[in-house]
Amino acid sequence: MDKVSAKGENVSELLEAQAHVWNHIFSFINSMSLKCAIDLGIPDIIQNHGKPMTITELVAALPKLNPTKACHISRLMRILVHSGFFAKQKLDDYDGYVLTDASRLLLKDNPLNAAPLLKFLLDPILMQPWHFVGAWFQNDDRTPFVTAHGEMLWDYCSHDPRGTGTLGKTIADAYPHLECTVFDLPRVVAGLHDCGNLKFVGGDMFEHVPAADAVLLKGILHDWSDEECVKILKRCKEAISNGGKVIIIDTVVMKNKKANDDGLETQLFIDMEMMAFVTGKERYEEEWANLFSSAGFSGYNIIPILGLRSLIEVYP
Repeated sequence: MDKVSAKGENVSELLEAQAHVWNHIFSFINSMSLKCAIDLGIPDIIQNHGKPMTITELVAALPKLNPTKACHISRLMRILVHSGFFAKQKLDDYDGYVLTDASRLLLKDNPLNAAPLLKFLLDPILMQPWHFVGAWFQNDDRTPFVTAHGEMLWDYCSHDPRGTGTLGKTIADAYPHLECTVFDLPRVVAGLHDCGNLKFVGGDMFEHVPAADAVLLKGILHDWSDEECVKILKRCKEAISNGGKVIIIDTVVMKNKKANDDGLETQLFIDMEMMAFVTGKERYEEEWANLFSSAGFSGYNIIPILGLRSLIEVYP
């Protein structure tokens, strides 16, 4: 029989609600603990060890570890085991740490390495706007990033451009018969040299997009408002030849998913990132359809084959 408090509340339900609140208050500890593991190089150290690694072996392998802090590494590993980034494996008379599928995505030589994204999004520059979201709802700033830093993210990034055209290089290498162009702001492609079937062109996608049989926009449109997306798509439509298409890799927010679905939660997280940093958002299919129609396209096809993101073909 459930206990009832003096105020008539169900005690077990009250405690469950309290735990729910506390877990959300402390949820940042999961991501910051993971960042710490990456900063220390723990995934690669365990991978290079070649077998389950004891806590003593791990401590000995950590570079520049202050000896007085060695006793705390087991506490860090405990939370990371709990969150599924490492696992313990029983071997004879000891337990050793091993990687999980998630931590393999954090290895430096993994082509799908997610560590740079994690370190980028958890950088203090991008964490600061979250403290100003409440204030942003009450002021005239375009984004919480502006409230925190006094300028738009794109202007802030112009102080330290680091575009490398990685996707373009990958496509050009995989399909040597294609002529590929990486199109970005002049300051981003400055100093990047054409090579074989790959060339770099500077410009402004709101003004002009170079002529092409196909235009690929990967993770671009979710950064921009509906009005800005329509402008970009119109320039893309002008650029593609007869029979060409625009190819978009971006999120199509799931509908009819359970509230505890991890994929849906991640999409909602990313939508909040777009609200905090830029003018964009994550969109449902009907919202994408409205953009394509407003930009003058005749049709589209969504192929949900990329996990959280989909491949969208848009036809003139």
